[in-house]
Amino acid sequence: VARVKPIVAVKSGRTTAGTRAASSHTAAMASSDGAVDALFRQTGVIRVDTLEQLLDTAQLLAHQPLPAGRRVAIVCNAGGPGILAADACVGAGLEVPELAAETQQRMQAFVNPDASVRNPIDLVAGAPADAFEQAIRVVLADPAVDAVLAIFVPPLVTRADDVAAAIAAASTDAGSKPVVACFLGRDGVPDALRGGSGGRPVPSYAFPESAAHALARAADLADWRRRAPGSVPDLDDLDVDAARALVTERLADAGPDGVWLDATDAAALCRCFGVPVVATHRVTSADDAARVAVEIGFPVALKAGASDIVHKTDVGAVALDLVDAEAVRSAYDGIAARLGAEMGGAIVQPMVPTGIETIVGVTHDRSFGPLVMFGMGGTTAELVRDRALRVLPLTDVDAAELVRSLRASPLLFGYRNSPAVDVAALETLLLRVGRMADELPELVEMDANPVIVSAAGAIAVDLKMRLAAPPLLPPAALRRMRT
Repeated sequence: VARVKPIVAVKSGRTTAGTRAASSHTAAMASSDGAVDALFRQTGVIRVDTLEQLLDTAQLLAHQPLPAGRRVAIVCNAGGPGILAADACVGAGLEVPELAAETQQRMQAFVNPDASVRNPIDLVAGAPADAFEQAIRVVLADPAVDAVLAIFVPPLVTRADDVAAAIAAASTDAGSKPVVACFLGRDGVPDALRGGSGGRPVPSYAFPESAAHALARAADLADWRRRAPGSVPDLDDLDVDAARALVTERLADAGPDGVWLDATDAAALCRCFGVPVVATHRVTSADDAARVAVEIGFPVALKAGASDIVHKTDVGAVALDLVDAEAVRSAYDGIAARLGAEMGGAIVQPMVPTGIETIVGVTHDRSFGPLVMFGMGGTTAELVRDRALRVLPLTDVDAAELVRSLRASPLLFGYRNSPAVDVAALETLLLRVGRMADELPELVEMDANPVIVSAAGAIAVDLKMRLAAPPLLPPAALRRMRT
């Protein structure tokens, strides 16, 4: 719907008075409000924070075209409000570029000698109404301007109604560029801006920040509409039947809270969907661990085998870079001494080449069902909380946006001469995890943390997966019902 008719939403309930104790990194980092943001972002819904912003944004969308870009020209008769407007525009994700030399020269032909014409354009306090009209026409003709914000501060020498009429007259030639006005401190729209003479109505705001926010939201919608919709790709090497059989077997005797899969079952389930996972070998003694390590080759990692330990590092349940059999035995005995019966045996894995640690997860939202999360991983995942969410089904465009949506995403693309990683492999891994969550509604929680991403590819190193009766039918099931 949002591709043909704008949808603006104000959503309450951004915070909760209390949350359950999180049993995985993904559950701890994926709030219900984050799910709302993810859904709105994917579907082009413009989210605003207040009812005032709701009406401000709707006023613009109802009467003006969407901007072709984010470059705004600000025309005003006072320097201070112009600077505030520029700050508000940049803060909302818009641009206030310096105008082209030709545009500035055209402006200087009719403005006061004390005026500033670089952008923001300060016509000075005594500027007559026709100066507003000429200035707006000039900046609208500049191909490097996508939208115009006109700000009027009532002085003693110029009537507000005359300026409103001038803005309305100039906007008749705006074409596909939106024009908005700010009559500082004045509520309501001046009559001349209501479009009664055949021109389109010009939204008017009491404060420049309101106008900037509305323009930014319109630019967001324009960006979303230009975005390719993407598609849910066909993935090969899937064994959905084997995955369903494993899930059914493990849930047969599970309680109401479901069951946490052990490391080998979690790896097997991932492999059913082609999710690359480091080789995982379960052992039950120090000698067994040493024997397996010799077979797979050093160096190796040794981890406690219990499936319900959330933060293994915090409790001393992980030993890395073990280089010989004696080191493996010593590490096993050390973990056993710390954890006792809670150790649950151990798993032995070959060490993975160094790369960037990320986290890929699945969680269920009560309203929207399964969500896929991507973020920066490792032991600081919850501390940094650099993550993004998407609602299923996951398209190729969604996967690409996830990879590029973090504050730390530049690390994946060769930040400051560091080697770039195999981004395509990471995107494919995300799509496969999304497909797994779509096909298996019983997969209510999953952490793949870390997923090591390097130039050689992307591989999950540590897995936590919980199966339980699904709270909602998943999108895949709903699609099957519709067909």
